[in-house]
Amino acid sequence: MRNVSVADFDGLPVDVLPIGTDYPPDHLLARHEHRRAQLLYGASGVMLVETGEGSWTVPTDRAVLIPAGVAHEVRMLDVTTWSLYVEPDAVPWWPTVCTVVEVGPLLREVLRAANALEVPYDEAGRDAVLVRLALHELQRVAPIPLTVSLPPHGVLRELCRSYLAAPDVHVTNADWARAASVSERTLDRHFREATGVGPAGWRVRARLLSSLPALRRSSVTDVAGRLGYATPAAFTAAFTKAFGAPPSRFR
Repeated sequence: MRNVSVADFDGLPVDVLPIGTDYPPDHLLARHEHRRAQLLYGASGVMLVETGEGSWTVPTDRAVLIPAGVAHEVRMLDVTTWSLYVEPDAVPWWPTVCTVVEVGPLLREVLRAANALEVPYDEAGRDAVLVRLALHELQRVAPIPLTVSLPPHGVLRELCRSYLAAPDVHVTNADWARAASVSERTLDRHFREATGVGPAGWRVRARLLSSLPALRRSSVTDVAGRLGYATPAAFTAAFTKAFGAPPSRFR
């Protein structure tokens, strides 16, 4: 099914609801949650997912597994999605926090076919086999660390959210300390308590994540310069260290 509301079909007696959606450019899905677990796959574009715990960047041909009942918002950058909404009891192995995963060729084609199904489908026929295959393949996917933690509330969370929206290599700990009306030492201590990392390291990772949408339309050289790296090689090394793969994998 395409471009329908999951709420209209949530009560159907099927474990898996496949629903595809086409979004306008830069569309924001405001904070919401689902009773079912959700596989949110980006067949095109880039998705930015945020919960109370963190922010996840989901490039084209990757997916994010969202647990049931977790409130989240999603910014869609030229995105077409293929989603599966799954009864929690059918996937006891589902992650308990949002997780970005690689989607291989087989799973991609299964998701494409599943999102063409009409619901309800024959649970004893080929359609049911198709969605069961999707669940089997999902147990084999590899996670990708395309995330940063977010402070749970207050001025630190607002500073992080603002930075994610407009990363700037020139922002310093002193700038953030002034904005939070604390000393740099206090800022560092509170930030580490909230996120597990220091604010400077957090900003480096946030800038690297911001390169993922840019890499869709710009060269590695252009993106590296925009983020303040002296050479494309330096950017590639930092990107690979952070995410386990070079930026060319995400172009």
